[in-house]
Amino acid sequence: MQVNKEISEKIKQGGVGVLPTDTLYGLVGLATNEEAVKRIYKLKKRSPEKPLIILISDIKDLDLFDIKKFDIGYRTLLERYWPGKVSIALPCPDLKFTHLSLINGTLAFRLPKPKWLRDLLKKTGPLVAPSANLEGGEPAQTIDQAKKYFRDSIDFYIDAGLLKSKPSTLIKFENNKVVVMRQGAVKIK
Repeated sequence: MQVNKEISEKIKQGGVGVLPTDTLYGLVGLATNEEAVKRIYKLKKRSPEKPLIILISDIKDLDLFDIKKFDIGYRTLLERYWPGKVSIALPCPDLKFTHLSLINGTLAFRLPKPKWLRDLLKKTGPLVAPSANLEGGEPAQTIDQAKKYFRDSIDFYIDAGLLKSKPSTLIKFENNKVVVMRQGAVKIK
């Protein structure tokens, strides 16, 4: 799969749309664009206190969020789960990212496995990508389902057929141990 240049330009200009991720269809927008993020919260009818997961193209993208200091153990843990369907909550000291809902001073990131998605992220920059549904609703498994949620209130839809997956598994690291916050597509004990 490949996303055309027009879509990546729309995203870079603050556009919001639905596209397939490595797990489910996501309602995506540029993570560093506060207005796009606010629009996603409003479209989903999601509480602004509920954080969003950020998709990145490379571990180096964490530098954009001032998440720079990793000891060897941290980097090894990241590389153990990435790329893949595991989202990881990491400490973020910078309050300029409060629009992404810093809960307990952390942001959650995922480095997806599909090359086409990482290539898109390289062009656009990190994206927030909550599931394509209204808060409390079932995640869209098809573009038609996503269109029932958002109709013409978003800028684009990218159809990849039926997507059946659980959401990403969400973890954090405490005292060099993995703590599962949400069991999802990848089983972690």
